[in-house]
Formats: sequence, structure tokens, C-alpha cells
Amino acid sequence: NQLHLQCDITQKGYEKKRSKLIGAYLPQAPGMDPSMGQERRTPVTPSSSSRYHRRRSSGSRDERYRSDVHTEAVQAALAKHKERKMAVPMPSKRRSLVVQSSMDAYTPPDTSSGSEGEGQGDGTSSSQEGSISMEHWISRAIHGTSSTTTTTSSTASSSSSSTRSGGSGAAAGRLADVLAQHNHSAPPDVTGYTNNTANTTATDAIQVERAPGAGTAAQRQTPKYGNAELMETGDGVPVSSRVSAKIQQLVNTLKRPKRPPLREFFVDDFEELLEVQQPDPNQPKAEGAQMVPMRGEQLGVVTNWPPSLEAALQRWGTISPKAPCLTTMDTNGKPLYVLTYGKLWSRSVKVAYNLLHKLGTKQEPLVRPGDRVALVFPNNDPASFMTAFYGCLLAEVVPVPIEVPLTRKDAGSQQIGFLLGSCGVTVALTSDACHKGLPKSPTGEIPQFKGWPKVMWFVTESKHLSKPPRDWFPHIKEANQDTAYIEYKTCKDGSVLGVTVMRIAMLTHCQAITQSCSYTEAETIVNVLDFKKDVGLWHAIQTSVMNMMHVISIPYALMKVNPLSWIQKVCQYKAKVACVKSRDMHWALVAHRDQRDVNLSSLRMLVVADGSNPWSISSCDAFLNVFQTKGLKPEVICPCASSPEALTVAIRRPLEEGTTPPGRGILSMQGLSHGVIRVDSEEKLSVLTLQDVGSVMPGGLMCVVKLEGVPQLCKTDEIGEMCVCTVATGTSYYGLAGMTKNTFEVFPVSNNGTPISEFPFTRTGLLGFIGPAGLIFVAGKMDGLMVVGGRRHNADDIVATALAVEPMKFVYRGRIAVFSITVLHDERIVVVAEQRPDSTEEDSFQWMSRVLQAIDGIHQVGVYCLALVPSNTLPKTPLGGIHLSETKQLFLEGALHPCNVLMCPHTCVTNLPKPRQKQPEIGPASVMVGNLVSGKRIAQASGRDLGQIEDNDQARKFLFLSEVLQWRAQTTPDHVLYTLLNSRGTIASSLTCVQLHKRAEKIAAMLAERGHLQDGDHVALVYPPGIDLIVAFYGCLYAGCVPITVRPPHPQNIATTLPTVKMIVEVSRSVCVMTTQVITKLLRSKEASAAVDVRTWPPVMDTDDLPKKKPPLLYKPSNPDTLAYLDFSVSTTGMLAGVKMSHTATSAFCRSIKLQCELYPSREVAICLDPYCGLGFVLWCLCSVYSGHQSILIPPSELEVNPALWLSAVSQYKVRDTFCSYSVMELCTKGLGLQTDSLKARGLDLSRVRTCVVVAEERPRIALTQSFSKLFKDLGLHPRAVSTSFGCRVNLAICLQGTSGPDPTTVYVDMRALRHDRVRLVERGSPHSLPLMESGKILPGVRIIIANPETKGPMGESHLGEIFVRENKKIWVHSGHNASGYFTVYGDEALQSDHFNSRLSFGDTQTVWARTGYLGFLRRTELTDASGERHDALYVVGALEEAMELRGMRYHPIDIETSVIRTHKSITECAVFTWTNLLVVVVELDGSEQEALDLVPLVTNVVLEEHYLIVGVVVVVDIGVIPINSRGEKQRMHLRDGFLADQLDPIYVAYNM
Repeated sequence: NQLHLQCDITQKGYEKKRSKLIGAYLPQAPGMDPSMGQERRTPVTPSSSSRYHRRRSSGSRDERYRSDVHTEAVQAALAKHKERKMAVPMPSKRRSLVVQSSMDAYTPPDTSSGSEGEGQGDGTSSSQEGSISMEHWISRAIHGTSSTTTTTSSTASSSSSSTRSGGSGAAAGRLADVLAQHNHSAPPDVTGYTNNTANTTATDAIQVERAPGAGTAAQRQTPKYGNAELMETGDGVPVSSRVSAKIQQLVNTLKRPKRPPLREFFVDDFEELLEVQQPDPNQPKAEGAQMVPMRGEQLGVVTNWPPSLEAALQRWGTISPKAPCLTTMDTNGKPLYVLTYGKLWSRSVKVAYNLLHKLGTKQEPLVRPGDRVALVFPNNDPASFMTAFYGCLLAEVVPVPIEVPLTRKDAGSQQIGFLLGSCGVTVALTSDACHKGLPKSPTGEIPQFKGWPKVMWFVTESKHLSKPPRDWFPHIKEANQDTAYIEYKTCKDGSVLGVTVMRIAMLTHCQAITQSCSYTEAETIVNVLDFKKDVGLWHAIQTSVMNMMHVISIPYALMKVNPLSWIQKVCQYKAKVACVKSRDMHWALVAHRDQRDVNLSSLRMLVVADGSNPWSISSCDAFLNVFQTKGLKPEVICPCASSPEALTVAIRRPLEEGTTPPGRGILSMQGLSHGVIRVDSEEKLSVLTLQDVGSVMPGGLMCVVKLEGVPQLCKTDEIGEMCVCTVATGTSYYGLAGMTKNTFEVFPVSNNGTPISEFPFTRTGLLGFIGPAGLIFVAGKMDGLMVVGGRRHNADDIVATALAVEPMKFVYRGRIAVFSITVLHDERIVVVAEQRPDSTEEDSFQWMSRVLQAIDGIHQVGVYCLALVPSNTLPKTPLGGIHLSETKQLFLEGALHPCNVLMCPHTCVTNLPKPRQKQPEIGPASVMVGNLVSGKRIAQASGRDLGQIEDNDQARKFLFLSEVLQWRAQTTPDHVLYTLLNSRGTIASSLTCVQLHKRAEKIAAMLAERGHLQDGDHVALVYPPGIDLIVAFYGCLYAGCVPITVRPPHPQNIATTLPTVKMIVEVSRSVCVMTTQVITKLLRSKEASAAVDVRTWPPVMDTDDLPKKKPPLLYKPSNPDTLAYLDFSVSTTGMLAGVKMSHTATSAFCRSIKLQCELYPSREVAICLDPYCGLGFVLWCLCSVYSGHQSILIPPSELEVNPALWLSAVSQYKVRDTFCSYSVMELCTKGLGLQTDSLKARGLDLSRVRTCVVVAEERPRIALTQSFSKLFKDLGLHPRAVSTSFGCRVNLAICLQGTSGPDPTTVYVDMRALRHDRVRLVERGSPHSLPLMESGKILPGVRIIIANPETKGPMGESHLGEIFVRENKKIWVHSGHNASGYFTVYGDEALQSDHFNSRLSFGDTQTVWARTGYLGFLRRTELTDASGERHDALYVVGALEEAMELRGMRYHPIDIETSVIRTHKSITECAVFTWTNLLVVVVELDGSEQEALDLVPLVTNVVLEEHYLIVGVVVVVDIGVIPINSRGEKQRMHLRDGFLADQLDPIYVAYNM
């Protein structure tokens, strides 16, 4: 039952499917209470225990975060949201991405996934599946739902609003408005989908409910299908096309009022400052007195307490060797083994002896006292661990207990490796079974784990050890300052630290625990906790031995099979104490089927190890609720608080019977987020209920200090970090002096700055306060703290809220991770959850929308990103919790592979810079003195003057190119002008002066004879790149016709390329088409007639067999200002523009290039360009005839067959000057990157190249030219040789790096200044710097000025303006070879006169300029050019029509695209455009479709971070979807049209909220 937006199903099928999906949650009859319907299915029994149990029978929720009160609060918060309803566009996915659910997708609860709160210090570890029997599991897979339904109304019915909320009843499938805030004004009228229960039933068509205020006529019966076809915009205008409908929806949603804007401040008018959060004057502030440090009771030294733990072990091992120390269980719950004190003593001695004497040699022992060794033992073998731990203590070796590495690259095992390395560990102790289970290489060696040092594995089983000699005894001292052991701790960022605990601290801690818990000799204690660290280690390994207690150890594996096992063992052994986590209590509840024989009256103390987690309280209450009838006394439950650094911080003492249980704190979350304690008064929604964790440990002193800055004491109503001063804490982070000082050597000060004690305190990492009667309350951990917009939120609290939004038990086993990432100078909250294998797209999207609302309603904070991943895919900690830092790492690297993502940057990001107001520009009123504009030099420059250059240019005598050709045919008839190469690099054909002349004559004859053409008729030349094209061009000149070169249609892609050909032919008013036989056939083919109307073609002549005779007379134009040819090209914005080139302009152009490049008949030039327009055409067809040099022509298409073709030709013909395009350069860089060595071996030599010019109409692509230069440097290419040219429609070549003159320079400009049309030069490598390369030297005869594109006023130097040949204003050009105008059918004169005949608004208002339409700036450099003048460099920034105005600033797409391409290795290409002021980013994915969703957060982050823009839509497409023209420029407008018309077939489209 996959329901998916793009599914092509009928309206009827959709309704049917939908009612089936959501039927269970819809009212059964009009106006009926939804909860009634459910009660009909499951009769409710009054017994609270069975009700409790039924509600949780599916057990798929992490109950440490479970709270009925909170669930109700969340439901109420969601109900509030319901009143302001809004549609959120659902992302669209390609079919292959929608995960199909199948039987295999269900995994029964397995060992790896039940969670352990130990989530390595991650507050948000995940949850567990209760003992769901196999039948239940299978039945769930078959029915696709859990076997029982929620019954009580406290978890409101699964419809999106409960009936209590006074909403419109159970509205199914609504998508929620996430953005509206509490201060909402009347919302625009937007169609949401709801179901009005008053008059419809579930199977009716989906209703459209109009927003309040639209009157009752709102009940329109418009059937909607998944919000696709029939979408209405805010003003009720129907919009066609799915994509634009969704974008419109997004735009409407974003129009809703957001949070009140923050006060902005701004310094210099251009400096973009991010808003700084101003504190809200009304926020709650702490008002209490300064807190008083709290002292624990005195640590009473009892006379017979042992002087050290080893001494205790020796005492019990010799006095009562038969006393049981530890009983281990197998997975059936049968006692596996009983370790007595005698055995523990003798085995520990044996381990100590072997450690010191049997490793290494006598002279060089491997382990000496004080060395660190690793303890690697599995969770089911406490006996071996205990023996090894005490063996180390006896040998005075320092044990470092760690987890068993399961695979070579476990989550986090690398960091553990770093810890072992920094501790200098060379030996690892392990058990026989564990040693056998470690991964082995084929040779049987244990491989080195990732990041680990080389270790020797040492098995501690007695049978592998040699007996110590009779006279050998371990040295037993009193506890001293030496390190006893190192406990590892995982930090928020995933790094692992070792906390060192001294022997005296270990002993004192055991004494304090013994006193707090009143432990006595031979008591029995049941332990469910991990015995390698934390509470499990302290109670079940250390304190138990000090007091000769008997520990019953319950392994994790047994708890999985039988969650009741620990309760059964308490009964069986009449245990006095049990150590558990709230998870174990929850599991017992889930599995508890009225077991008659359970009796817990023997328990005097139930230690809840994670009792300091605020969300443990509900498990404690529920457990008591059920087991009170089984003899459990309420005062037995003892939550405790602990941390790796401070050991046990506090523990509740077992009370005497009959005393009143302590009170609870019900605190406002709003207050907590500001760090103050406020008992919640107004709304009962966002509250946190805390239970106390008892009082300070004996012998300790505790205070609470502020989180930031100096450790100053908090006020009594302020939350801070708890610090303790006692012997019984860790002393350092091993090997890290600086961090140690900050944590273990803190001197808290009072508000007058004096330290409160001479002794240092240790930070506990816990947040909280000391309440009345000295009771300690913990509200969260430092590790889980996220500071968003100046307010603090705890990850655990957010997890709890997200889990309470679960009408459909959506999250797989409650596995949710919450963390924050820093984007744009603030933390942003990310929620990642595993979704159930059977959930549909609708389920997941609905759940996401609701979680956003709930978190917003309860915590008043926006979620930046919500990601769903398939079940069981998040990295796990050794005990099955979610490995938080690893998850965050994967998210940031784009390797998490989510199956659903919802980003909400529009809601969360409130600190963007203020949108810019345009500054008034310099106007005529400014003082103009000579060439200065308000104190700056006017930005103008020119090339050498064509008229004054003396050279023996014979061609200057002729006004027309046709005359030059005739002259060359007479004077140098056999001189080769053109050589065409094929893909093998051999000469396909060549052309001498006389051959060209003769063939051109024949074409002229053919035109006159067959075409009956007159002077001035337009002829379209449709030829592949080659000699025929050149011949046809001169033939047209000879016949007096005006040629137009047109790129032939692509045979594999006629449908898209042929219409462009047809359009050029029609717009240019060509009266005939000349082409080859092959193309003639193509134009008449079936595919062609499908693409265009072939009957309307003008006559098509093929020139393959020419007539033998010459024309009677060659045409000579009467006036040099008449048209020579038309130059048509399609701009990147998709505009077709034809430019008129007169004979004068053509000759001036050729002369200008000849002078700049020093071209003479003896020269050879290699040209690898498309010969259809611009400078490419001029170089291919015209320059050789004018200058007489030989052109080696290489069609770029041949490079696809043989990428080395162009460079081989350059090397073979010893060419000094070559021209190419960016696409050619890219082909060579990508195609030959790995072949430079083999090319060198074949003798490829580029050392003779002095100019290699990229012909372009865009900003120089520095990265590409630089990588090209670097790559081919080995083949002799001089880096100075590579340069670029710049041309545009109005002037086909403005700059061209010639042979003489200074090298092109590169400057670095501030990208932020550029957005404001300023140029600010910065140093290389400074933040926000953008490298710009000079576009070549200005050609002879060309003058440039930079002017403001709006006002046409001249600009000062280093201001961005339009280049007028011609401010970011445009570049204006004035030269003899400007084109004489646009050739248009419509005669759009206004446009023409503006582009070709512009005058400046002040200053020199006489000169006529042409506007290039490009933004750029001029800068006078320190270099001198050939004439000794200082060199003016022109830097092109980008095309005006491509630039995007967003938030008042001007952005160039290429800058955003460059940032995006850098973010992930799978992004091969990117294009951006705007639509209705939304920024749309399209990325091409080179990788599996599973990676598509990884890109969405990364793209959003980088554009925010580097450009201060919020991405509206992210579109992930296949490689090759972004259209590119022949010059290698992206056609962003075509892409936009394709996207809006739904033609891209995207892999994924994400609409950011």
C-alpha cells in the first residue's frame, strides 16, 4: 500500500486506497467520538495494570522518554496548530527511491538493536523492543499494524486532532502548517485538505476547507489528488503542472507571518552583518539569592573497613573462601557459574604473576607496574572480567576496560583505539571465548583494528596461565595516589577520553557508596548494568568485594530473551538490592503477564542508574504502579546521578517506611531554556517533571556554577552545572593537561569573585539545581545541550517530544537521534529517526509535519532538518543505542542515506543580514573634474589605435574580404590556408588560396543559376565544422548574398536541435539553405517531420556536386557599410540573437586580431572551436583569408572520440598559437588527466605554445584553466601561455590575450562586496574571497568604459559596472568592429538603440557606445604594455541577464554553483535559478539514487553559510540533465522551463520550508 505523490492512479483508485489506509483513524459515523470507535475494537478493563500493559504491548517505543502527561501535552500542542492549517508541499521522489515494504523488511528484535541507555554518553540513545514473541512478530508483518490498538484517550486518537481539542474532528491525512507562529495574523486563503466530519464520511472525496473568513461557501467539492493536478494559489487562481503547484504552495506557506523579526543592526552600508540575537527584555531572569554550597554527611570511617580493595579481596579470599562472590547466568536464566571469594583471590594472584613475569623476557618484561593494559571482555562474562580487573590491581598495573571490537571498523572503535594509543597500551587481556570470536585474517592473525595501536592479546583463563611459585606474593599496600584504573568516556563530538581514578579515590568512593546504601556483609545484589564502567562497575565489581557481597549478574543477552529475568532472580535469591536502568523497568512492565509468584518484598533498594535523566520518572512511576501489589515498597526506588568524571554525584537513600516521599519539580520548559527555574503556571503543555536524586554523597561538597565564563555560583533559581569537591572523583583525563584543568581543577567563585574553597572542584557534566531540603535535581546533561538563538534546549527533551507524536507507532523502536550542527553562526537542530519498515510516504511525511509542530509548540524552537532513515541503519553503540556522534558525522559528510528529508531553513534561520536598499548612485551633480568621478579615476581603457599602427598590411588596401581572397589567389595561389584534421589526427582535407577561390566561384554560380538569388538575399549555411562551410561562405560573398552559419541538427537528437535550426532560418529570413547531401537527407527524414513542419523549409541545395562553370562576374559591394554576414547565437538565457556584421566591421575585426596575435602567412594556428558564431566563426572562416596564415582546423566533436587529438596536433605541427573553448579544455582535463605520462612517452611536446586562448563569453573559469595548466605542465606547456578572451553579442571580441604585453593577472575580490556592486580587493585565501582572472588584453581599436547599467553614468575605477564598449553596472564598448545592430524580425528598435547606440548620461555624452550586457570592472595595474603605458586590466564578473537579484543583492549563479559542487563528491554539476523569488538549486548526482537525499541538507547548509541565502527547492537529477550549449555554458532558463513543465524526471525534489 505505497501511497506516493507521483503514482499514476485514478481519482477513484486514490480514494479507495486512501480510505483503506486511513480508514482506521476516521470517524465511523458523522459526529461520532473517534475514541469510541477504537473502544469498540478493544474492550477496556478498569484494572490499571492491564490497561498499562495493553497500551505498551507493542513495546516499540523508547519508554525512558515515555510520559502520559507529555503525550497529552503534545497532542494539545498539535491541536492548537490545527486551528491554523496550511498545506506543506510533499517532496517528489522517483519511483525507484520509494522503499517497498515486504516481509523481509521486518526484522524480529535482534541482538544488535535493543538499545542501551549507555549510548556512550549520548543522551539520546534509542529504545528497545519488548519480548515480542515470534507469532506476534509474524502476525504484525502480515497485518502491517501492531496487534493491539491504543485504548485510553490519554494518547489521543490517531487522527491529527483529538476530539477534546474542539477541532473539526478527526482530520485525516492533513499536512500541517509548520510555520505559523503564535502571533499569526489572518492567514492568506490557502486550500488545505481536511475532512469536515459534520457532513462527510471517510470515503467521500477529499474536501477543501477554506481558511476562516472565507465564509461558509468554502465547502467546494473539488476532488484533489495528492495536491498535484488541481492546486490553487493563495488568490484562488488554478495553477497547472505539479511542480509549479508545489512551488506556489511553498511560496504561500512562506508568506505566512514568521517569528517576530529580531532587531537588526548594521554597520557600514555595505558590510553584511548577520543579525545578532538581542536578548528579549521580557525573558525570565534569575532573581534568587546566591546558592549556598551543600555539604554531604560526614564519611564515618568504620573500624573494620579495609585499607584498600586488594586488602579486602585478600581478607575474604582467606577467611571465607567458600563465600559466593558472583553468580553468572546463561541465556536460559540458569546459573552458569558461581565464583567464590577463594577462587577470585587465587585466580587474580595468578593473573598478576603472569602479567608481571611471563610476558616478554626476564631482562625486558613487557608489562611493569604502572603500565596500562586493555581489558576486552564480553558482557556475558563478568567472572573473567572481575578476575582480570583484580589481577591488574594486585600487579599494580592500570586496567583500561573497553568494549569488544566486533568488526574492524565499528562505530567509535577507532576513537577507542586513539585512547589505547595515547595510554601506551601494548597488551590486551581477554577471555578464551572472546579471543576465539575476534575477527581473524585468513592466516588466523587478529587484524589490527582501525586506529588501534599494535597490541598483544593475553588470555586470562587459568588453564593458560602458569602457577606462581610458592614464595611469590602480590605486594598489598594501603590505597595511595597511584592510578587504579582508567574509565573511558565518549564526548559529544565522538572523541574518547580516559578518566583516571586513583586508588584512594576508588576506595573512598566504595566507602561513600557503602555508607549511602547501608551495604552489609554477605548481602545479595542483582546487577543488570554494564559491569565494565559506571554504576555497574562501582557497585557490582568494586563495592561488592569491599563488603563481601554476592552479586547475581544478568547479562544483556538474557534480558533480550526474558526481560523479566532480573525480577525473577530478585525473588529467587531474595536479593536486598538491584541495580537497573529505567529501560529494564520498562521491559519488565512490557513483558509482565500477571505472574503469580513474583514477590519483591525482599528489595530494600532499587538503584536506578539513569535516574538523573528527567524522562526516567515515568518508568519509575509505572513500575511502582504495577509492582506495588507484588510487595514492592514505594520508598525502595532510589534514583542516582553519576558521571565518568565525578563518579557517583548523588543517590537517594532508602527511606524509613511511612515517611512521605519527596516532592517533584514541575518546571516550565520555557524558563529552563533561559536557564531559570520557574514552576509552570500558565499552560501545562511545556513542562518538565523532575524527581530528586537524593542528597550529596558522604564526604562531598557540591555547588552549582554558571555554564559560560568564570565558574561563578548560580542563584538559587538558576540552572547551572553541578560541581563536587571530594576525594572520590576522577583526577584527570589521561594525557590531556588542558582539558583536565578545566574539568577537574575548578575553583568556583562567589559573586564578589572570591573562591569558595581552597580545594578544587570537579565538573560533573550534569545540569541542575539544589532544591529544598538539600535534595538534588538534574535537568539534563551538558553533552545534550543545544544553544539555539541564545536559548538552551536539551536533546533528551526534544527526543521525548518527537516520540510523543506517535499515533501510528511510526518510529522504529523509538530510535531517534537529536543533535545540533552549526550553520551560519548558530546551532541548528537536526532530528534523525529510523522509520518502521512498513511505513508509507504519507505516514512519514505526516509524522514529520507533526513533529515540527509539536517541537515548535512545546519548546518554541524550529527544527532545521528532519531526516528519516530505514530501520536498523543508524550506527550503534556496543549495547545497541544510537551512536550519536557517528550519526552526526555521517549526516555532515552526506553519508547517512536518509529515505526522507524535510528541511525548514525558512523557519529557523532568523539571523540573515538585512536586505539591502539600493544606494543613490553618482549623478551629474557630482563634481566631474577631467577624468575623475567623485575622487576616483573614471573606469575607461582602450586598446592600441588601429589607424596609427604602421605595418606592411597588404590586406588593408582592400575594403572587402572577397577582394582579399582574390588577391591571395593571384599572388600566392598554392599557399595552404586551411587544413582539416579527422579524429585519427590525419589530414582529412586542405585548401590552398586558389582552391578556395575556384570552389567559391562555383558556389556563386550555383546560387545564381539554381537559386536565382539577388544581391543581399540571405542564405543559411548548415554544415558540419569543416572546409565546405568556408567554401560556401566565400561563395555567398562572391554572389553578393548574406551568409548565416547554422549548426546542423544532431542526428541522435533531432527533436530538440532541429527546431533551433528552423528558428534561425526563419528569423534570418533566409531564402535558401545550403548544406551537404547527408544533412539534406536528415532534414527530410521521418524524425525531422515529427519535430518541425518540413513543408515550410525554403529550397535546400546540396553543394556536394558543384557545377563546372564559373559565374560571369564576381559581385563587388558598392558600400563597405552593407551587410557582410549575420551572426546568430542563442544566449545562456535562451534568447536567440542575430547580429549584423558589415564589411567594414568584419575587416576591422580581422585586422584587430591580426595585430594582437601577430598573424602572418608564415604562421600556423590550431583552432578547436565551433565555427558557427562569435569569435569562433571569425577565427575558423575569416582570419586566415585576411592574414594569410595557415589554420589547422580541429572539429571539437572529434575530441569525444580522441581526447588527445587537439594537443597532438598542436605538438605535431609545432603550433605557437592555438584557440579552444572551455568544453574542449574540460574534455582534455577529464579525458587525459591520467595519461600525461603515456603522452609524454609518445613525444607530445607543448613547449612551443606561446598563446593558448580560451574563446568565451563569460567570466574566466579560473579553476579549469589552472588545472589544465598544471596538468600539462609536464608536457612543456608554459603556465603563462593559457589565457582567455572575452566577447559578447554586440562586439564579438573585446579582449584577446595577444603575443606581446603583460601576462594576465588574477585578483581576489570580496564576494560579499560584489553582491552590493562594489569591488573590494582582498588577499588570497581570505574568507569570502573570489579569484577573478583578467579576460585578456583589450584589442586594438576598442575602447571600454564602465557605466551604471541603470543610470548609464560613468563609474569610478574598481566599481563594478556594465562594460560599455561600456556599473556591477555594465561593460560598454566603442570600437570599429562593433556589430552594427541586432537583426530582428520584429524590428525592436528600442532594444537595438539601447544596446548599440547608447550615450552616457553625463561626462562624455557624445560618443556612441554599445552595451555588452556584462558586469565587470577595470583596474590599472603596475605592469606596462608594449607601448610603455600602464596596463589596464578588464575583469568580467558575469552577464547581467544571468544575475539574480535576491534580498536586494546581486548574485551570479556560478558563485553559488561553485559552492554547491564542492559540498559532496557525488555532485558533478549544478545549476541555480530563481522562480517567484525562491532559489532553486539543481544538482546532478553521480552515484546511487540512495545518495540523493544526502545532498539536500549539504546544499542548503553551504548556500546559507557562504551566500546568506535560503534555498527554496533542491532538485536532484541524473548526470547530463543540465543543458549546456556549444560554448560549454549552462542554459539555466531551459532548465527552469523544463523543471516547471515537469520534464526533468528528477530523482528527488525537496521543498525547503
